[in-house]
Amino acid sequence: MLSELGTIFIVGSLLTSLVIIIFSLKELKISNNTIPSKIYKFSLFQLFFGIGSFFVLLLAYVISDFSLVNVYENSHTNKPLFYKISGTWGNHEGSLLLWINILVLFSSLFLFINKNSDKNFKILTLLFQNLLIFIFIIFLLSNSNPFSKLFPVPLEGLGLNPILQDPALAIHPPLLYVGFVGSSIYFSAALAALISKIDSKSLAVSIKPWVLVSWFFQTLGILVGSIWAYYELGWGGYWFWDPVENSSLMPWFVMTALLHSILVLERRIGLYSWVVVLSILTFTMSVTGTFLVRSGILNSVHTFASDPSRGLFILSFLMIMVFSSIFIFFKYAPNENKNFRIFTKESFIIANNWFMIFFLGVVLIGTLYPVFLDTITGSKISVGPPYYNLILAPFLIPLLFLMTSGPNYKWISNETKSFFNFSLILSVVLFLITFFIIRNNAFLLNLILFFSIYLIIQTLFDFYESFKKRNINVSRIISHLGFGLLIFFIYINHIFSIENNFNLKLGETKKTDHHIIKFDNLEEYSVKNYKSIVGYFKISDKKTFKFKELKPEIRIYDKPITITYEASIKSNLFSDTYLTMSNISDTDVFNIKFQVKPFMNFIWFSVLLLSLGGILNFFNRKKNEKN
Repeated sequence: MLSELGTIFIVGSLLTSLVIIIFSLKELKISNNTIPSKIYKFSLFQLFFGIGSFFVLLLAYVISDFSLVNVYENSHTNKPLFYKISGTWGNHEGSLLLWINILVLFSSLFLFINKNSDKNFKILTLLFQNLLIFIFIIFLLSNSNPFSKLFPVPLEGLGLNPILQDPALAIHPPLLYVGFVGSSIYFSAALAALISKIDSKSLAVSIKPWVLVSWFFQTLGILVGSIWAYYELGWGGYWFWDPVENSSLMPWFVMTALLHSILVLERRIGLYSWVVVLSILTFTMSVTGTFLVRSGILNSVHTFASDPSRGLFILSFLMIMVFSSIFIFFKYAPNENKNFRIFTKESFIIANNWFMIFFLGVVLIGTLYPVFLDTITGSKISVGPPYYNLILAPFLIPLLFLMTSGPNYKWISNETKSFFNFSLILSVVLFLITFFIIRNNAFLLNLILFFSIYLIIQTLFDFYESFKKRNINVSRIISHLGFGLLIFFIYINHIFSIENNFNLKLGETKKTDHHIIKFDNLEEYSVKNYKSIVGYFKISDKKTFKFKELKPEIRIYDKPITITYEASIKSNLFSDTYLTMSNISDTDVFNIKFQVKPFMNFIWFSVLLLSLGGILNFFNRKKNEKN
């Protein structure tokens, strides 16, 4: 019953998208400024069918309907209700259905919200968006139908990957999907803008809210995923340049560049084509990330829905989309006056853009090069933190400088300003104090430290000056402050982190430079769907003589049979004490990973502050505010 109902809803969504495409093509030939009500009605029908299909699949998971192949392969009756619900999108078929629903949602919202936009622009945007919807529904029905039936109906399912049974990872994918898929609407709008030839101001106003929304959710998704990897995968850090991590970061770089470029486009026509290019590139990177994760070509511990045949479709779609976009761009791109004065706010923003694109290039090469090398030569290599740190770290310095100085310049005016001010003097003083406390002699790291402090101080001064003038750009101040704090605390974390790896038997003690670690006890017990082996460790600080008890776990799940290693973390405001253990096969010896990670909570808070600035910009109606 649910299988047939879900399929009907999907087919309904497919047919309504086809109808919208046909009506849109007809409307382009009619010279009036009114979009007919039938397009609005079919858009609502499409949204109804899309939400309906997802609700049916959700219901199938909740009631454990194992007549559906998708439910059988990704759930079981003993799974908690929360993870039955999150399991709906914790697989390829369900996540693709969610992907399509987000495409539909953004299509409908754009149609109903952008009421003052040019008619042809709206119709073309709707046309391109529904072409995307149509293609992905065809793919869903032909290759990834979540409502495929299973007969005979089994009594029990295989279960969800235990690593996915976590609150953070339950919300992490939907957040990223809104970020990824949200970029589709300004991809469609950018192509529509080229063809309909709307002016720069109209384009900026039309796409800015959607860029802000997708950027906000992408940032939050990255944050939640990073926190999850920290405590669930036993990595013990904030970022490891894992290929799947990189796939989420690549579109974020372009989104960030696009957000800043829109600020210029609101005031000048010189970045019209560039904004279009960035809009296309953002969605291209989103689809690229999806391909990398789902194709199975990446070697990552958290690639969960990989399938080469499905990856081939995504790759084919990606190629068609890229070449079609290039064709439309070169056919309709306008000629622009691209002259910018050096000492203006827009020049600093453009420079910021190029740094973002450079960062994208570095991450893209680091992610794809091992894949190409393996394909061509059969050689397997991994590209890790040393590569990224070596190349990216030096370029953080000019980026921080641009973020610090750029906002203090005026639009268009070529008025030069002195870099020597009270905030700079205060930053130097605070840097020297920090330097003599830390006494780190790494020149490059010290430069990064100084410019992060300078960005923080200057941003606080900007807030004070703006407050006096009653002209506060809260979103920019909060985002820049968040980024400055992020770099500062990453530096402190890097300098003061402690990591020890060693082997212990029950009852043994390990002495490190700073701690005494005793393996005190070992217990086994059974939970509803897994067996747990808990280690009890007493941690003594040699300086303070304070004790902490950490309890890492080894969990053995039965549906499916999976072993996970759960970190034990004692966290306070300023530091995390972190320990994981894993059994060495056929021995009574355990491998222990012990770490002390300072200011981890401050790192998470900094990213949260960064994302908050973006969403505040969304609610800011003063689009022409002068800074």
